[in-house]
Amino acid sequence: MTSIITDFVEEVNRLVKENEDPRTKDWFMMGSPWPLVGLLVVYVYTTTSLGPRLMQNRQPFKLTGVLITYNFLQMIGSAMLFWEGLDAAWLRDYDYKCQPIGTSTDPQALRMAGAVWWYFAFKIIELLDTVFFVLRKKNNQLSFLHMYHHTMMPVCAWVGTKFAPGGHGTFIGLVNCLVHVVMYFYYMLAAIPGTQRYLGWKPWVTIVQLVQFVIVFFHASQPLYRQCDYSKVLAGILTVNSVLFMYMFGSFYYRTYILAPKRSQAAALAKDKQAVSNGNGLHINNNNVESAKNHNGKVKSS
Repeated sequence: MTSIITDFVEEVNRLVKENEDPRTKDWFMMGSPWPLVGLLVVYVYTTTSLGPRLMQNRQPFKLTGVLITYNFLQMIGSAMLFWEGLDAAWLRDYDYKCQPIGTSTDPQALRMAGAVWWYFAFKIIELLDTVFFVLRKKNNQLSFLHMYHHTMMPVCAWVGTKFAPGGHGTFIGLVNCLVHVVMYFYYMLAAIPGTQRYLGWKPWVTIVQLVQFVIVFFHASQPLYRQCDYSKVLAGILTVNSVLFMYMFGSFYYRTYILAPKRSQAAALAKDKQAVSNGNGLHINNNNVESAKNHNGKVKSS
């Protein structure tokens, strides 16, 4: 068993070394995938097992000031990174139909590579989203969708920074940063006491995320059917991942904003009917309103 694991690790290291981009190979956390793997293992264990057990007999932390500050900084950081991607590449000479990765070391290419690394760094910082849920005892928020999303995004961002710190796939990060401006703005408002009446547009946050994945699907899939000097493997991974996210976020939207309200409405109607049948409602008899009481299984007016 030990030899199998050793062989696997050595093979992964070999593939990484053979395919890494020389521009980013010496950057922080870019030398090997194992530090990230270790971090994510600790993250999953801490947030799904250790953390909830430690908080079980403790009062939830409020973290109001921390959450407002954190979400504000995430919103500003996402906006700055969105503009960096535009100004460094996508508003300049990047082709929206097919953009090769390239290996140039000119200032513009290195600037874009730097933006890709910062995108990866933001995905690591976003693991705090889950930590805050645990500290506030919001364990119902630790869904498969949340955990998959927060675990896979750092992996995808690491792969992009390690092997393709530029080119076609960076458009995904560009769109994602814009979406995160909207998302963290909403989270910031939600953390401020007394703002509940301004949060009725929460379903639209999920809709914006769904639109993001549709855009990503059509953009990322282009190298699969066009003559394009971009890795079809990476394009395929990005395309499949966008479909998975579309399905999971779509299912979440349906369950939360379509199915749940229907069930709540049906439950309320059933409760009203039950109240009447138990004699706890009001009946109109010959234009007189009478309270109804249950008497030996019959409704009797008082």
